[in-house]
Amino acid sequence: MAKVFIYPINSLILSDLVERFGHKPLTMMNQIREKVTSISLDSPPINITSEDPKAGLKYAAIEVPAGVRGRMSLIGPLIEETEAAIIVENPPTNFGCVGCNRTNELTKYLVRSKNVPILEVKYPESEEEARDFVSKIAEFLESLPKEKSEEDEKAIEEKTTEMEDKK
Repeated sequence: MAKVFIYPINSLILSDLVERFGHKPLTMMNQIREKVTSISLDSPPINITSEDPKAGLKYAAIEVPAGVRGRMSLIGPLIEETEAAIIVENPPTNFGCVGCNRTNELTKYLVRSKNVPILEVKYPESEEEARDFVSKIAEFLESLPKEKSEEDEKAIEEKTTEMEDKK
C-alpha cells in the first residue's frame, strides 16, 4: 500500500480513487480532522497551536504570506510522507480548491522535487477525457507496489519452510 499525495489536496474524487485501489490517500481532510479533534487546541475557532507557525516555516520563508505558511504546516508533512503522487492540472475550484495559488505552486514544486512516481493529468473537459482521466489514474495506481497482507506473508513463510524441509 503506497501513500499517495493527491493534488488538489482536498479532492474527494481523487481520495476515493486512491482508496479503491488499495492505497492511502494523503489529504488535507485527514490533517484538519486531526487538528480539530486534538486536545491541544485551546481555542477551536483559531485551530492553531503555538507550534503551527514554526512548522510552516520549515516549508516557506518568513516573507511569504501567513496563509501560505499556515497551509504548508498541514501540507508539508504529507509531502514528506508521500511515496507517489497524482497531480491534476487546471482543476476547477469545486474539484478541490486549496485557496491560494502560491501554496499550490509551492506544493507542486515540493512534490516534484521529492523524486517519487508522479502522474500528472489534465482535468477532463468531456466525457471521453473523463474516461481517459480515470483510466490513467487506475493504471498508475495499479503500477504502485501494494503492501503484502498477513495471508500473503504466511503463505510465503510456509513455502520457505517447505523448501527448507525438502533440502
